Amino acid sequence: MSQQIHLMIADDHPLFVEGLKMILSSEPLFVINGIANDGKQLLYLLTQQPQTDLILLDVNMPHLNGLDTIKYIKQSFGSVKVLMLSAYSDHKLVEEARVAGADGYILKNSSREALVGAIKRVHGGLQVFEVEPANGQEELFRKMDVFLRKYDLTKREKEILYYLKQTLTNQQIAEKLHLSIYTVETHRKNIMQKLQLNSPAALVKFMIEFNI
Repeated sequence: MSQQIHLMIADDHPLFVEGLKMILSSEPLFVINGIANDGKQLLYLLTQQPQTDLILLDVNMPHLNGLDTIKYIKQSFGSVKVLMLSAYSDHKLVEEARVAGADGYILKNSSREALVGAIKRVHGGLQVFEVEPANGQEELFRKMDVFLRKYDLTKREKEILYYLKQTLTNQQIAEKLHLSIYTVETHRKNIMQKLQLNSPAALVKFMIEFNI
């Protein structure tokens, strides 16, 4: 077997992290050394796990954001690769990450294959900055509809799934759609039943794997 790649994940969205862990743990090549909720915690974990090869780093985090964290990583842990994992496809932000020292930048709605491939390429010394301009909500709904048609999701359920994909909380979705949080929670349960999923982390894993 090829030499394993030791990873750390830094992201403050617990459900997204759980889905990511499920995907990465299924790859024999990957070993997850640690999970951090913010930049400061990540830097501490790196002192405890010096054999870490690559970090999947979110842009927006409390206490110390991703862009500032990169600079500290490159100063103190220069051999560690950094792959930004973000919900934002703004090209100015991508360029800021590159200038700060990131080795790659991939979107959170990328497919499982794209994520695994990006990790392997960055670990191998390549730079991966393949970010396309963000599609409008209407175009994303169209793409989701093609795939989700067989699951018989309602228009509202697809809308909520779209915002879950953007890592919004139930409360944030409720405010955006002018619904009660109870209604959003009910829709989420219905989505889980229709997709035959048994946990929020499995839902995140489903969205990542099928790129919806």
